[in-house]
Amino acid sequence: MSLVELVARADARGLAASGLACLDRCLPLLGADDDALRPLWASLTADGTAWGTQLTAVRALLPQAPADAAPDTAEPAGLVRRMVDAAPAGRDDEDALRAWADDCSLAALHIHHLLDPGRAEDGTYTLEDRRAGRTDGMTPLVEAELRRQTTILEALSARGPAGLRQAVEVSAEGRRVVRAVVSRQARGTA
Repeated sequence: MSLVELVARADARGLAASGLACLDRCLPLLGADDDALRPLWASLTADGTAWGTQLTAVRALLPQAPADAAPDTAEPAGLVRRMVDAAPAGRDDEDALRAWADDCSLAALHIHHLLDPGRAEDGTYTLEDRRAGRTDGMTPLVEAELRRQTTILEALSARGPAGLRQAVEVSAEGRRVVRAVVSRQARGTA
């Protein structure tokens, strides 16, 4: 099943976890602590009433863009900040969660594309095509991110709340990959 189909079938908890996982994997671009999203993950194991309160607290902890800077959504850090800012305040609006999870999925894939040192500027397929299942010719970094997103939604679909642990583990692995890529680029060895 394609990623687009998995997002379309996900319930509110799965959508919140999917968006949160995309954000979690990209946190190194904001210089955030690995545990910055832990309160939001914890709220997913409960009834969801703490989501809004936890989201407000997380937003306050994460670095903000400078006040005089125009928001740049073409740069990886700008995309991550947009994911944080666009998160729905509650877990009861499934349409808002689906739109957010979709946006986070595309943003995370775009971030991985921008970070991929071997990316080719081939306009054959869009990231939306990749999400729909056209995977030939993908760069390794984008392919791995697509696989992580799919794995998380499949685990949540098959295992329900028990799939959250796997979502956290897969996100932690992806966060380590992003941190390593950013570190290599900072050293100029990419």
